[in-house]
Amino acid sequence: MNTVNVANTVKPAQGAKAQAAATQSAAPETNFASKSVPRHLARGAIGFGLIIGSIALVPVAGPATLLAAPLALIAFRGCPTCWMVGLAQTISLGRLERQCVDGVCTLTKAHPAAGVQ
Repeated sequence: MNTVNVANTVKPAQGAKAQAAATQSAAPETNFASKSVPRHLARGAIGFGLIIGSIALVPVAGPATLLAAPLALIAFRGCPTCWMVGLAQTISLGRLERQCVDGVCTLTKAHPAAGVQ
């Protein structure tokens, strides 16, 4: 069997704008925040209610009630940890901003005028 070795080549970025665009496009979008804290808490109540209810109802209604537990994943937008991250994001929404300079990122208080465009 003949094998061919192909080297992976990467072209260098064309200027600072291209490098910034490549960095932004490579970063995954991990925003689990809701529009408001009460809305986020309501999603959590639904999710935890579905999990607790499906387990608690097994002795009464049988194992078919466990089918309600996966619906909690929709309310949580993933898992309970995703919901907790979203709660922190929702609370800090508009209050903190991330600034990255030379590969070092820091969280600072957001300026009120910076959020309005």
